[in-house]
Amino acid sequence: MLAKTVTYWLIALVAGYLLGSIPVGYLVVRLFRGVDVRRVGSGRTGGTNVLRAAGWGAAVATGLGDVLKGAAAVWLARALGAPPLAQALAGFAAALGHNYSLFLGLRGGAGTAPSVGGAIALWPVGGLLAIPLLLVVAFLTRYASVASISVALFLPLAFAVGAARGTIPWAYEAHGILTAILILWALRPNIRRLLRGEERRIPFGRE
Repeated sequence: MLAKTVTYWLIALVAGYLLGSIPVGYLVVRLFRGVDVRRVGSGRTGGTNVLRAAGWGAAVATGLGDVLKGAAAVWLARALGAPPLAQALAGFAAALGHNYSLFLGLRGGAGTAPSVGGAIALWPVGGLLAIPLLLVVAFLTRYASVASISVALFLPLAFAVGAARGTIPWAYEAHGILTAILILWALRPNIRRLLRGEERRIPFGRE
């Protein structure tokens, strides 16, 4: 029984990381524009840099694909019969794979979209609330990094509220805390630019 449990944990975590490592943004920009998104802007493969490299259509496609990666990791762990903590860690593993992709020499994005995807799969109510938060903050501030920081801080809070009310297991809080740390760590350069007033804004128009 112990060996079987350990096997399920390993499969859930490794599969989560591999799913997260799928470089959706890189592939989408290659398809849309035939260029390497790592050579554009910040060099990240997330939706914001894809927007600058290939436009809104590519950015939306990338965002949806990255959300799906995180959700798929959790769904797979759940289908394997993994316990709540393993499901939460599988979602985190997908975000980790997104940021440090096995297929791109351990490069990637900031982890926001797959973190949201994992949260949606773990607890749809809390996870889905992160999407309007992300969009509203991005629209009002025009800083993708500020929107990502808002989501990073929101997810552990949302899981804590859900767990305190008995709606979800406390084990899910691991996803919120670990993905928050991962996102904030990845956004260190952006935070420094924000403090200096040098962060680039989201190009909503022709700018």
